[in-house]
Order: sequence, then C-alpha cells, then structure tokens
Amino acid sequence: MLEWAQNAGELWQYLVLFLLAFAPWMDVSIVVPLGIVWGLQPFAVGLMAFTGNLILVLLLGFFFKQFAKWRTARKLKKGITTPSKKETRSRRIWERYGIPGLALLGPILVGTDIAAVLALTFGSSRRHVISWMTVSLAVWTVIFVVASMYGFSFLNII
Repeated sequence: MLEWAQNAGELWQYLVLFLLAFAPWMDVSIVVPLGIVWGLQPFAVGLMAFTGNLILVLLLGFFFKQFAKWRTARKLKKGITTPSKKETRSRRIWERYGIPGLALLGPILVGTDIAAVLALTFGSSRRHVISWMTVSLAVWTVIFVVASMYGFSFLNII
C-alpha cells in the first residue's frame, strides 16, 4: 500500500497520511516523517497527521465507556489479568505528573491513543483529556515536522 501511495497523486497521498494518522497504532512520530520523505508540503503533512490523530482522540474520548467495556471483555477473554508495560509506564507518569505529563510524554512513550485511554481509565475528565491531548498533539506535530524537514535535509534524503 505504501508503494502505491508513493506513486499516487498528491491528493491520494494526503488521504493515505490522514488514514494512517487515524489508525490506532500510528502516531505523528511515524506519519509526519513518512509524508516529508514522500516530498509533500510540510504544513499539509502536519495538518493531516494532527487531524487524523485528533479525530481518533476525540472518538476515544466521546465513546470511552463503550470502548472500556469492550477492552475489559477482550482482556478477560484472552485471560490477561496484569497490566502491560505501557500501562505500567503510563501509571508512573500519571502518578508523578498528572494529565499534563501523560499527555505531553504519552505520544513518545506509549502513543497518543493509549495515553488518552489510560488517562480516562485513571479517572481524568473527558474535557481535560481532550484538551491536553490536543495541546500535546499540536506540540509534537510541530516538533516532528520541523525535525523531519531539517533532519532529512541534513542527511540529504529530501
């Protein structure tokens, strides 16, 4: 699919970036450098990555109760009773820095979607989680756009 996206028109490439950013396992740390390497406009790449990730965070925030029920049932079905490494790491960040720390460190350490779900699980209000995750996504998107532009330029990749 990625080879197809590289050879497709620019509009399709932006659409693929948006869909990748919307996917739960993808984050701006992957999508932004990918778009920059494809030679797309950095501002538009950042906008697509930010928007895709933000929509996922909003959906998780608004439908958290339904998601939590599904997740709990899935864990029970698989026989998982202990927290994962990501959950344990997130809990430590949460206890030390609260929602701002988890939101700002989450995209690098555990991923934006997991950080949002865990913040809601730990008891944060939906409004605080969505607000902090939006700020965090904006900050990390800008950082990755600038770092990708200058990093790939320095390495003569683009």
